Amino acid sequence: MLTNVFRGLAAAMVAVFLAVSPAGAAERASVDEAKAMAEKAAAYLKAEGKDKALPAFNGDAQFKDRDLYVFVIDDAGATVAHGANANLVGKNLKELRDPTGKLFVQEMMAIKDSGWVDYSWQNPTTKAIEPKRSYVVRVADVVVGVGAYVK
Repeated sequence: MLTNVFRGLAAAMVAVFLAVSPAGAAERASVDEAKAMAEKAAAYLKAEGKDKALPAFNGDAQFKDRDLYVFVIDDAGATVAHGANANLVGKNLKELRDPTGKLFVQEMMAIKDSGWVDYSWQNPTTKAIEPKRSYVVRVADVVVGVGAYVK
């Protein structure tokens, strides 16, 4: 009987751990969700203009979800919105390289319509440098992007 109690307790502990574990799959957004948010942000920018859209991308909850956030880079390489790190707004990132040496901002800037860019970046949820896949949409003189961290 005591063995059954320990088994039941162990099973309950595992269930609780899995339910609250930050490593759970539900904590990570997918690349499909990143693409959908990027398209939503690009449509919002087109409809509302920069004066309304850029502040919304920096702080509005509709443009943040788990580890997803919107970033916007202009044709000179300057960050004009960044939903995870306001300190990057106003910084020119054109020459920024990821840990592998990839000039990923330049790759984003080169997108003419929409597309994917793969690179490594700090995950705001885990604080670790992780592989990231961002979907980027060109809207006039800026690119709007949202990326998902991938394993």
